[in-house]
Amino acid sequence: MEYVIAGTAGGISIPKLERKRTHPGRLQGLRLIHTRLDRGGLTFEDLTDLAKLRLDMIYAIEVRDSGEPGDAHGAHLLPAGDDAPVWATLDPTPTYRLDLPFDEFITALEGEITRKQRALSRGAGEDRAILVSVVPSMNENAKIAISEFQSLAASAGITVMETIVQRREKPDPKYIVGKGKVSEISIKALALDADLLVFDHELSPSQARSISEVSDLRVIDRTQLILDIFARRAKTKEGKIQVELAQLRYNMPRLVGKNPSLSRLAGGIGTRGPGESKLEVDRRKAKDRMTRLEREAEAISRKRRLTRSRRARGEVPVISIIGYTNTGKSTLLNTLTRSHVLTADIPFATLDPSSKRLRFPRDVEVIITDTVGFIRDLPNDLRAAFMATLEELKEANLLLEVIDLSDPHLEYRMQAVDDILKQLNLQDKPRLKVFNKADRCMPEFAEDIVRRFGGVAVSALDRSTLRPLIEKMESFFLDRDIAR
Repeated sequence: MEYVIAGTAGGISIPKLERKRTHPGRLQGLRLIHTRLDRGGLTFEDLTDLAKLRLDMIYAIEVRDSGEPGDAHGAHLLPAGDDAPVWATLDPTPTYRLDLPFDEFITALEGEITRKQRALSRGAGEDRAILVSVVPSMNENAKIAISEFQSLAASAGITVMETIVQRREKPDPKYIVGKGKVSEISIKALALDADLLVFDHELSPSQARSISEVSDLRVIDRTQLILDIFARRAKTKEGKIQVELAQLRYNMPRLVGKNPSLSRLAGGIGTRGPGESKLEVDRRKAKDRMTRLEREAEAISRKRRLTRSRRARGEVPVISIIGYTNTGKSTLLNTLTRSHVLTADIPFATLDPSSKRLRFPRDVEVIITDTVGFIRDLPNDLRAAFMATLEELKEANLLLEVIDLSDPHLEYRMQAVDDILKQLNLQDKPRLKVFNKADRCMPEFAEDIVRRFGGVAVSALDRSTLRPLIEKMESFFLDRDIAR
């Protein structure tokens, strides 16, 4: 006997189990047997406890009016699989007739679980996740947002096991999808051998904690997902500083303790004791680190301002390439300037900005810069951290907005870019729309889009298609007499 729990006719409360087996193929090593004062089988709560606690088995024994035991209702877990059920229920059996060779049964079950998990084996550090989104209605914009959410997860190296979309007017204030739904999702995660829940919403610290407590899984939100992608992509010192600063700003409110008011213990009445807790040490170290990074970020901003002032004195105009992520901005820069900036067909393939010189046929020279891609609902922490980079856009004479012609939702992306430019107070900056990937669509479609929105259609992979774009950029500067 490990635990004896006294409950009520309505149910029992299982305490936190101290013993914990961490091997993925092993069960908990505990059976749960409880009585029922009414007739009936196992409840959903019973089966949820079986799954979440990874119990060897669970049995509910009916109690007759005479006090004698009646039928026993049992269940056990099944090996994980893409469409496999989580548990199997056993036929009700009179308690006095139970005759299960338990040791042999559990040994065989754990062996099968281990074999299945080897078949589902993952690489080192690979996460298997369930994506969760709440939308008021499943309209076209919601479908686009969910598709983009899945692309972000794939870009972060996550194996998406399933995407769960719940329709509700507004997210639940504590659990986003409701406590019952979180329990259902945790059961689904067990069936799919998933170890991570990713929400397409920004979770408050209390929401993340509440969901994690119910599901017993790691929980992250959309902001953490994007931060992880940025951390993977940052290569230069500048990019790494900006990403780390954004991560610290995001994580600081989540370093919470039972008494956050004692942010710094310094002796005196009420504070004598062993000293700072680990939490307070972590908070202080994080604050100190943020201070250092903010100084370095400010130094980067000063350096960029100095570079811009030198350009202004030299009267060299600037073109900034902007656009939604994964539209071909870096590819266009490479083709225009014969450079070799990293490119890939994934969101945020390049994070660090690049600046190159470009000379037009009529002896017009400009600086052309590539910036980090835009995305809907850009997290505030990222926007603040990359402000030094985004400041470049304010000094640009012309913005090249690169748009993916092959994107079936290009108007949605264009609207998102417009919204972000308004947030940055850049909506009045001269802009030339560049519809990229014209080789992936019919010429008639490209011509229709250009007629509707203006601009020029190109294929960034084919230098011969860039002549109309080069002519338009050159004419822009010559007409305004701001080039040399």
